[in-house]
Amino acid sequence: MSLQPSPRPTAHPLRYSYGTNGLTDLRLDDALSLLADLGYDGVGLTLDHMHLDPLAPDLAARTHKLARRLDELGLGVTIETGARYVLDPRRKHGPSLLDPDPAQRARRADLLVRAVQIATDLGAHAVHCFSGILPKDTTGERDTEGQAAEAEAEVEDAAWKRLAETLTPVLDAATAAGIPLAIEPEPGHLLATLDDFHRLRTALGSPDALGLTLDIGHCQCLEPLSPADCVRAAAPWLRHVQIEDMRRGVHEHLPFGDGEIDFPPVLEALAAVGYQGLVSVELPRHSHAGPQLAQQSLPFLHHAAAVSTPPDADRPPNPGEGPTDSDGRTP
Repeated sequence: MSLQPSPRPTAHPLRYSYGTNGLTDLRLDDALSLLADLGYDGVGLTLDHMHLDPLAPDLAARTHKLARRLDELGLGVTIETGARYVLDPRRKHGPSLLDPDPAQRARRADLLVRAVQIATDLGAHAVHCFSGILPKDTTGERDTEGQAAEAEAEVEDAAWKRLAETLTPVLDAATAAGIPLAIEPEPGHLLATLDDFHRLRTALGSPDALGLTLDIGHCQCLEPLSPADCVRAAAPWLRHVQIEDMRRGVHEHLPFGDGEIDFPPVLEALAAVGYQGLVSVELPRHSHAGPQLAQQSLPFLHHAAAVSTPPDADRPPNPGEGPTDSDGRTP
């Protein structure tokens, strides 16, 4: 694979990164070298057992070594905390900020506080997090639909209260560090939409440290606004952006060109609102083709940023097209 850096549009202010959760088959240093060689501006670093394990010994020393390497390569960084099994080898994304057990919630909060410290040591521009899914009501069956709806509302209200309380010490750490905590609306989670973000923000008293991670694919999946309009609506709180293709109503992260998103208006909106952070490609189920997709994604974004409607004849190949088709589809 030829590692020619993608030519950058001279007048476009956006900076692009690629998430290490889409490069899990590579050693971290190999992944960073790849991204730098390809011309990326940064990396979305997911704290996980294979990439800067946040729970392994000598974290401070390993983090300082990584900081030097990022500086050598000229890469910015955002800290991501969406590793599937970093805290519990049997429960995906468990325990969450909504876990019924206070001790388990505290484990997730501790991970996020560690992430804030790592972000400080690396000079990251934000720490990403999410709420987790709504715990099931375990108080027994209800006799009527009305009772069931009332019980469901009680469980949800308790979960929102739990989320705000568990995030408070994390926000305190983020405030002290001057690092924004950027929570992500995630389909299927308690906090799933932009409206849900504002519910949490209001409940917490609109702290300056609480920001938003906007996943452009999630906007296509379930928001009533278009992705570009979501960017404009979210602009005052926007601290981190993830980007990939997606289809309406289907939460599946897709390589660019495999979904329904019109990207030029999205990138134009990000530039127009003055977004200063990284725009990070998010393909967590495509590590088997990570190097190829990383190589193909950056030219696609540069091209989409440079034109209002990219003509098919001039656009670079979509990730997954051409001779690497099978590599991009086979897990």
